[in-house]
Amino acid sequence: MGRYVARRLLQMIPVFIGSTLLIFAMMYALPGDPVRALAGEQNVDQAQIDAMRHELGLDKPLLMQYLIYLGNLFQGDFGTQIASQRPIAEVIAEAYPVTIQLTMFAFTFTVVAGITLGVIAGLKPESLRDRGLLILTLLLISVPSFVLGRLSQYLFSFELGILEANVSLEENWNELLLPASVLAALSLAYVARLTRTSIAENLRSDYIRTAVAKGLPRRRIVGVHLMRNSMIPVVTFLGTDLGTLMAGAVVTEGIFNIHGVGSLIFEALRRREGATVVGIVTLIVLVYLICSLLVDLLYAVLDPRIRYA
Repeated sequence: MGRYVARRLLQMIPVFIGSTLLIFAMMYALPGDPVRALAGEQNVDQAQIDAMRHELGLDKPLLMQYLIYLGNLFQGDFGTQIASQRPIAEVIAEAYPVTIQLTMFAFTFTVVAGITLGVIAGLKPESLRDRGLLILTLLLISVPSFVLGRLSQYLFSFELGILEANVSLEENWNELLLPASVLAALSLAYVARLTRTSIAENLRSDYIRTAVAKGLPRRRIVGVHLMRNSMIPVVTFLGTDLGTLMAGAVVTEGIFNIHGVGSLIFEALRRREGATVVGIVTLIVLVYLICSLLVDLLYAVLDPRIRYA
């Protein structure tokens, strides 16, 4: 197990470098100049702009800029935000807590509601409740998140008045309920369908027939034998979905006026501040890699036949 974890950690290094280099190159290729964008409509002397570009290292070749950025990153330095002249790590630290709060709220909702609906439908395949789940999940998958967000705001906030349309700076849990539900909608549909299919397939397996023939209580058959073997594909999806939810929060935060990394990325892209965007994406890449490792380690818990070399 220890050697497997060490090997996986080593494999993360080229993935991390490749993904950050790709994002860095994409930001470098965007048209415009972040220093001139900061000046706006003001008539700034070209010598001042060149001096600031030299001070920030923006006049160096792409590869040189990336190597300097990577070297600073390993020392915990994400660089300086051009607009505010504040450390990017400090700016991200202010924005990330609300995004993590929103993502974890959505993830919990996805796990609880998605697996529960999938189990209910999978235990009675081809029944009325199974067809109802199919219609619900198809609806959630086919409606874009920004449309679902606007519809939810109109129905629950403006018509029924039971939930807040926007999130205040205090970010109360009840205010995050609506955006978290919208953010979780697509993942919930996939988790419910995956759970339903896995439960329905394993229900016809020999080991379930054996457990029934042995006279085991239905609660033990479903809760221990059936659930344990049916959760492997669901756990795989949930492991990668945590990073997807964090990235998808960019759209949801814009709809519900949440001051998280979504608004930070939008402002950074508008000002073409590559260091801020790369810093946020770097953290999301790390979340993906760590979740992927945890999912692989969970396989052995769900299925003891799996061994790590």
